[in-house]
Amino acid sequence: MPSLSNAYQAAHAASGELRARALLCLLESDPFEKVAAVNAMADAVRANACTPDPSAQLQAPQDRPIPGRPDLPQLVLPSALGKRSMNTVEGRAMLIHALAHIEFNAINLALDALWRFPGLPAAYYTDWLKVAEEESLHFSLVAAHLVTLGYAYGDFTAHGSLWEMVAKTTGDALARMALVPRVLEARGLDATPPMRAKIAQAGDHQAAAILDIILRDEIGHVEVGNRWYRHLCAQRGLAPRATFAALCEEYWAPVPRGPFNIEARRLAGFTEEEIADLCANK
Repeated sequence: MPSLSNAYQAAHAASGELRARALLCLLESDPFEKVAAVNAMADAVRANACTPDPSAQLQAPQDRPIPGRPDLPQLVLPSALGKRSMNTVEGRAMLIHALAHIEFNAINLALDALWRFPGLPAAYYTDWLKVAEEESLHFSLVAAHLVTLGYAYGDFTAHGSLWEMVAKTTGDALARMALVPRVLEARGLDATPPMRAKIAQAGDHQAAAILDIILRDEIGHVEVGNRWYRHLCAQRGLAPRATFAALCEEYWAPVPRGPFNIEARRLAGFTEEEIADLCANK
């Protein structure tokens, strides 16, 4: 898929409306152009040259897929992914590539949350902009490290299952906040420490340091999801704990299995009752 046309970019890149620019970033298929566009958008917000309009009714162009992504990596079923041995450079590169793909998807998750849902407080949109900017940094760090191993993003296959829940929750901000940050992205809080230990044991200390940055920031990203989930529950007069259980059942959300990073989940805003519910799934 080629990058967006010059005319479309010119019409929106200078837009003073944040959500319209976020949609433009989401549609961009080139990963590094997407990162540059996110950073430019964040700079414009800091310069007070771009602000969100919660009332804007936006429509994505019908001839562009959401999200924009490159032709490679080829997406396959998770079961079709190759084995990742830490004993070889290629095996470590496969793991780093998988991490790069997660971070690229995370940019798109944040951008979609930013543009898609009207009628929320301005802080909602700037929160998700900050998430998108940090995910862009993560992708850049991981992709650059992959190059030092002799590979590039797109050299291995990947899977697209993370986006499936995003697609299912396009019609409801409450469901999105409940099931993407609080379920799927929160799994990264659990998975990152053992991944870091495995990579450090293999001697890749640069990758381990990148994972430290990712875990630090991901705690904040999940907290954003938790905070806006509770905001929407309060707005609708819903009990957060019971509503979450009902949404998980309605949308067939995956059931997380331990071990869990309890400390990180507390920092990310999960209550003790929610953590107890989670641990009951062991």
